[in-house]
Amino acid sequence: MDARLKPYEEKMTKALDFLNSDFASIRAGRANPHVLDKIRVDYYGTPTPIQQVGNVTVPEARIIQIAPWEKNMLKEVEKAIQMSDLGINPTNDGSVIRLVFPELTEDRRKELVKEVKKKTEEGKVAVRNIRRDGNDAFKKLAKTEISEDEIKQLEDELQKLTDRFIAEMDKAMEEKTKELMTV
Repeated sequence: MDARLKPYEEKMTKALDFLNSDFASIRAGRANPHVLDKIRVDYYGTPTPIQQVGNVTVPEARIIQIAPWEKNMLKEVEKAIQMSDLGINPTNDGSVIRLVFPELTEDRRKELVKEVKKKTEEGKVAVRNIRRDGNDAFKKLAKTEISEDEIKQLEDELQKLTDRFIAEMDKAMEEKTKELMTV
């Protein structure tokens, strides 16, 4: 691969990684600690990820248990979860917080599939924007450094790269959709 394509491949990889991390935060009936990734707790005035203030475990298929290392953080963690868009009420027994995930209804599954498709489309748009930026950069090179044939070759390679990342995003979307629709 041409070295001039490397920065665009790295950006597309980041877009794919971002999409996959977004998918990990969408809950699919099973307890997945990644749903807590975006939730921040006020830890002595600093917004801190839940995983950094306590032990997060999955004792059963549909339960996440959070055991803060400091007891005074129980209320803060509970408040952060309630303020989030997780849609689950935490139960606090004085030493740990439990999140019980209900089975997803058919309607909720369909809503989540729509959300997955929307996020996938946003990822594809990001990849296409990266391709456009690359093509613009190559056209600027044409005025000074390289021939029309080289530009055409770079654009073709960038298009193949774009197609590969869009196919990977589609595959990730299909896997997440299948996971969501499996009861």
